[in-house]
Amino acid sequence: MKIISYNVNGIRAALRKGLEEWLQNAAPDVLCIQESKARPEQIDQALFANLGNQSHWHRAQTKGYSGVGILSRQAPDYVEAGTGIDYIDQEGRVIRADFGDITVVSVYVPSGTTGGPRQEVKMRFLEDFQRYVLHLRKSRPQLVLCGDFNICHTEIDIHNPRQNQNTSGFLPEERAWVSQFLEQGFVDSFRHLHPGEPDHYSWWSYRANARARNKGWRIDYNFLSQPLAARLQHARILNQAFHSDHCPVLVGVG
Repeated sequence: MKIISYNVNGIRAALRKGLEEWLQNAAPDVLCIQESKARPEQIDQALFANLGNQSHWHRAQTKGYSGVGILSRQAPDYVEAGTGIDYIDQEGRVIRADFGDITVVSVYVPSGTTGGPRQEVKMRFLEDFQRYVLHLRKSRPQLVLCGDFNICHTEIDIHNPRQNQNTSGFLPEERAWVSQFLEQGFVDSFRHLHPGEPDHYSWWSYRANARARNKGWRIDYNFLSQPLAARLQHARILNQAFHSDHCPVLVGVG
């Protein structure tokens, strides 16, 4: 199963930049979308259907904000929009789809970059999302958690670690959360296959020509629950896709 996660920073804008052609060529079995910034009725469902994909969406109550989706070539056995946690679901941040014994979750973690209150929301979200995932794992042990987590885990995942020690996305408590989450029985698929390799990023600021200079952050992940680690075949960052300030990240499981 070829699974791609992609924060498109607005699905309609990404389509205007050639997302349709890219999707046709990339041909993932499952595409997890974050930051769709659209209501389902504003998204051209027929376009994706013509490419052989079913699409399922979970939008935020606020217009033009957040939103996640899952596209798939195979019809899911089950789809669930939201977590049952009100403040998370009001922002359209989690959607789940089951395919046989594998459950895929598309998640968009709050950025925390708008100041103190939103940083508190981010840390609360991480705790509540972890509880949601651990509960889900009891009935669905084969999990693929795809999304924009808005955290660089280690110094190798960010181009300027010293300058960003006090920046949301690289704060000690955020990085510690990723470490302890992995210790709960999850694998960072990219680092599992590419340990120690520098200069691999999935997000670049639009400022200062950051992408051309590869001054980026690796904040997009495909986390696998431990039982799936033995089925991990490949993991890549698709940095030649230019529809967003993020790029897609791919994982293949057998």
